Formats: sequence, C-alpha cells, structure tokens
Amino acid sequence: MPVARTRLLPCLLAALPIGAMTAWPAGDERSDAITIATWNLEWLVTPETAHAGRLACRYGQRSTLPCDVVQDLARDSADLARLAAYARELDADIVAFQEVENEAIARKVFRGYRICMADGAGLQHVGFAVRPHLAHRCGPAVESLSLDGRSRKAMSLLLTPARSAPIELLVVHLKSGCSRDPLDSELAACRMLEQQAGQLGEWIAARTAQQAQFMVLGDFNRVPPASPDDTFWQLVQTGPLDLITAHLPFRNCFIGQPLSQFIDHMLVSRTLLYRLIRSSLRHPGYRSADAVRYRLSDHCPVSISLNVADVT
Repeated sequence: MPVARTRLLPCLLAALPIGAMTAWPAGDERSDAITIATWNLEWLVTPETAHAGRLACRYGQRSTLPCDVVQDLARDSADLARLAAYARELDADIVAFQEVENEAIARKVFRGYRICMADGAGLQHVGFAVRPHLAHRCGPAVESLSLDGRSRKAMSLLLTPARSAPIELLVVHLKSGCSRDPLDSELAACRMLEQQAGQLGEWIAARTAQQAQFMVLGDFNRVPPASPDDTFWQLVQTGPLDLITAHLPFRNCFIGQPLSQFIDHMLVSRTLLYRLIRSSLRHPGYRSADAVRYRLSDHCPVSISLNVADVT
C-alpha cells in the first residue's frame, strides 16, 4: 500500500528505545556467517489456483483470489523462473517469506531449500526457506497473531547450534490497511493491527524474560515510528529491541514504485546484536527491465548476515 513520504530524523529515532540509531557492535566479520532475509512474494499461488481464479472471475463466480490479483498477477513459468533467479542472487541461508499459497509453489522459487510453512485458511501463508545444512527445527505456527482465525498465523523457526544458545526466528504478516493511522482510529484494520501488536508484544516479552536470542521479521504493514507516541511500536516493544531497518535508507524496489518507507522489518533482540554484521544489511531491488517484463512482487527482500559459525 502506498504511504505518504515522511523523513525519519536521526534525532527523533535516537529518543526511541526501539530502532534507536545507536552504534552497532562491529562483530567479527568472518566468512562463516549466515544470511537471513525477509521477502513478501505478493500472492504467490500455484498455476492451478490462478487458472481457477481466472475462470471464476470471468464467469462472475466466487473466486478464492481477488479478481484484480487474477488479472494483474497470474504468474507463468517465466515469472516463477525470474523470481527463482532473484532468490539465487539473494543467496540467503534462511528466507522468511510471506503471501505464499503452499510448499509446492514455494519450491518453485526456493530451489534446494527445506520449506517450513504455517497452515490456515486462505492463500496467503508465511514460512521459511532454509538451507538443509543448517541445524534447525521448524515451527510451531503461532496462532495467537491470527486472533480468531480472521488473519494470518505467524511461524517460528529455531536454529539449534551445537555449542551456543538457540536462536529463534518469527516470521509475521500483520494486517494491512493501517500503515500510519493511529491504532485508535475508526478503521477496522487499525483495531485488528492493535490486537496483533499486543499479541506480538506478549511473544517478545516471554523471550526477553528468558534472555533468549531472537528475531522477528516479515511484513509488519506499519511504517517505522515517527514519534514516541506510536501505539503500535509501544505495544510491540516489551523488551530491548533494535529495529534494524532504521539503519538502512529506504529505496523502492523498482523505478516508479510509489512507496516511501519500509513496512518490511527485522526486530532483533539486544542479546543477538553482537552477532550482526552491520555492513551486510541490504534491501536489493529489481532490475527495471525485469519489473516491466515479469510479474515479480511489490516487495523486495531485506537481508542481513550473522556471525554464527556453529549453527551447522
């Protein structure tokens, strides 16, 4: 969803405990790091689902896909191959993805990865693509963020290194339609987002109490905090966290895209900060010719590398 352009002032962010523009630990920038990314793939559904949606929309029948999605985003094999090429270029060891129908279509993009996915109603699910050599455990799905089943579940992934504490990742895809509005507005989307923020804050608080190493990443559908009064970020911040997208200048995924701020984020526990390689933070876009020729996504990845030599 397009959002109005606002400038994130360093002095304002410095006043916020979450995402504060403080100096990061430099880390030991070794070659044995792993890269973690988040990527919303925008209605990545199987060709069979897309075909059924086209027929339903053509004949005025009920469709599992919105008809505007059917018209604008029904992908063919060339589109999937181009997305897979970008996944190879990303070269991440773990990708937290959103808006994917099932494991079969995820494998068309993330070839050679193990796929972990949350289930649930609808066609937009979250999950992880994980390189098989990494010691990890998939799941469980986190149903509390789905509220009463009306919205998407979250999904956890536990990295289990042999000689250090586990690292837990949580991929989320929160309610759209309230990227900047106050959560107490009359918008139903804002009321739902407020509930999800509270549930996410509880998840974070539980792990903070255990001094766990964790990261929350995905499509938050909320821009970075423009003031300390943003209720969403107040509800989420139930422990010492760093909003690492605040360290990265925003740019659109392709020329002409009308967005102005991040809604894809990575929240990192302070217990995990020492592992981050700050120079590795990336927001790679698409080539302009590819954005015109192929049906890619209205999001592009955000990635960062961690020094975790023993997570294998």
